Amino acid sequence: MTNMKRKKVLVSGSSGFLGSHIADTLDDAGYKVTLFDLTPSYYKRRTQNEIIGDILNYEDVFNAVDCHDFVYHFAAQADIESSADDPVKTINENIIGTQNFLEASLKHNVKRILFASTIYVYSELGSFYRVSKQASEKIIEEYYKEFGLNYTVLRYGSIYGPRANYFNSITSMLIQALRDKKIFRRGDGEEIREYIHVKDAAKLSVEALENYYQNKHLIITGNQKIKVKDLLTMIKEIFQNTIEVKYGKEDELHHYEITPYAFKPQIAQKLTPKTHYDLGQGLLDLIYDINNKLENENKPFNVSLRKRKK
Repeated sequence: MTNMKRKKVLVSGSSGFLGSHIADTLDDAGYKVTLFDLTPSYYKRRTQNEIIGDILNYEDVFNAVDCHDFVYHFAAQADIESSADDPVKTINENIIGTQNFLEASLKHNVKRILFASTIYVYSELGSFYRVSKQASEKIIEEYYKEFGLNYTVLRYGSIYGPRANYFNSITSMLIQALRDKKIFRRGDGEEIREYIHVKDAAKLSVEALENYYQNKHLIITGNQKIKVKDLLTMIKEIFQNTIEVKYGKEDELHHYEITPYAFKPQIAQKLTPKTHYDLGQGLLDLIYDINNKLENENKPFNVSLRKRKK
């Protein structure tokens, strides 16, 4: 992008897990990046602009979107359990917040809006989180049909890596291992997942800016299929078998064996990385990252880990 005018990209939810990584990847690719969130980003780079605002305040959103070529809308209520407990908050943030960005993008002639959705849109699981994403996708599609606002819907699978929230499945497991030397997992561990490292997911999300992916739905997931019980065995071995794993009654909110698919609202192409972070190395790096954070919270742990690869 050195020989052309730098495209301006706004990233909502830029203080969060995936949003912050996408902002960094866009920055690395040569885009002029603006962060937008309710709270300042701990990960903000000096090369990035930042706007503090509320996705539910249309004036905030309208002013932030102005002069941007592309918008990544990633700000949302992402915790499935919280969405089940507070449907009003979930519907407001995930649906009304999305509509605010669509309307502002239309008014400012944004070239395309890229929306963070989930593979749960195929499912009957996921409570109001899933419902809110399904509704948002249909609204996005209608803005394209009625007004010509281009979009790309990004349906994410199981993402892991640094900066994740406590409710991220792998992060939650590793916190339990570090704090309690045991992991409790709902289900029997036979579930199959295709985990993808957040940096791989961010790269694919930026790749989605290519014209080929305009007005399409994409599934972004990993290419390493693994049973959850095998993942837990891998974690145990990294800890030199010093932790205990227990299984309990499956979680009805987001438990699926092999696939969440129950129906198909809109067929999506699957996008996986050509090269990827090795799952074992990614887990080891994440364990050190989480342990450092816990130590900084004055909660030291005597953790027995395999020697870290250089």
